[in-house]
Amino acid sequence: MTRYFLRRLAQGLLAVWFIATATFFGMHAVPGDPLSSDRATTEKIRANLESKYGLDKPLPAQYLIYMGNLVQGDFGISFTQENRSVNDIIRDHFPVSATLGILAVIFAGLGGILWGALTALFRNRLPDTIIMFLVILGISVPSFVVAALSQLMLVRLNDTVGMSVLPVGGWGSVAHMIVPALVLGLSTMAYLTRLMRSSMLEIVNADYIKTAHAKGLPAGQIFVNHQLRNAVLPVVTVLGPAIASITTGGFVVEIVFAIPGLGRYFVQAIQQLDYTVIMGTTIFYGAFLVFMVILVDLVYGLIDPRVRVE
Repeated sequence: MTRYFLRRLAQGLLAVWFIATATFFGMHAVPGDPLSSDRATTEKIRANLESKYGLDKPLPAQYLIYMGNLVQGDFGISFTQENRSVNDIIRDHFPVSATLGILAVIFAGLGGILWGALTALFRNRLPDTIIMFLVILGISVPSFVVAALSQLMLVRLNDTVGMSVLPVGGWGSVAHMIVPALVLGLSTMAYLTRLMRSSMLEIVNADYIKTAHAKGLPAGQIFVNHQLRNAVLPVVTVLGPAIASITTGGFVVEIVFAIPGLGRYFVQAIQQLDYTVIMGTTIFYGAFLVFMVILVDLVYGLIDPRVRVE
């Protein structure tokens, strides 16, 4: 297992290097001057920034300078936010995105497993039909539409009750997290529900399930120990990338609900062509996704005893 972990770690580092390289050259292929913002107000400031990032040197030299800083954990300084580094932006705002993402993952994972198991148990009956209809809606409707409708419903609810039952936007308390987390995890929960349903239906007629019934084991024990445990494996496989995707991909939700997460600053950086923030957050997101994939590979063997890595 140690050799496998080290090999996967080396592959992960290679993937992060590729992400960083592609991001660097991709950003330098974008038309425009990265120092055209108000920050470079004088020729002296512009010269200092060009010297720090090697912008006055050929592109290969700039790449070596950037990768050298990256190895030391330095993502650079924002071109648009005065006296603020990319590391500070990530450190201050990623915990907000991570908190929201963890709540959304819990909602999506538990809901997906529960609804998927129920649809399999009540196959082709009314509960199955209703849940699958809602699943199709959850997958089809874009998150910004769900977020806007959720805010509208909150406004109507608060007006009807005459008090603020749940905040419409902002951040700071558990009440602020509930609706954004539900909205963020909705599409993932719908996808996991379909995946869990398919996996459960494949296992129902498996030989070991028939053997368990023939031995006279209780139906609840068969469901929990044999059906549910084996059916959840495909869900675990996609849960790692889903965690990274939810945790780092709540851009729209953070903007709609005015949440000061990292995704919101990433969108602002794109609008303002803040090159260092765009590159730094992209590489950070990519590295986080790679880490989650490696973690799932390791956890997979713990959940299924049949999986062993030589």
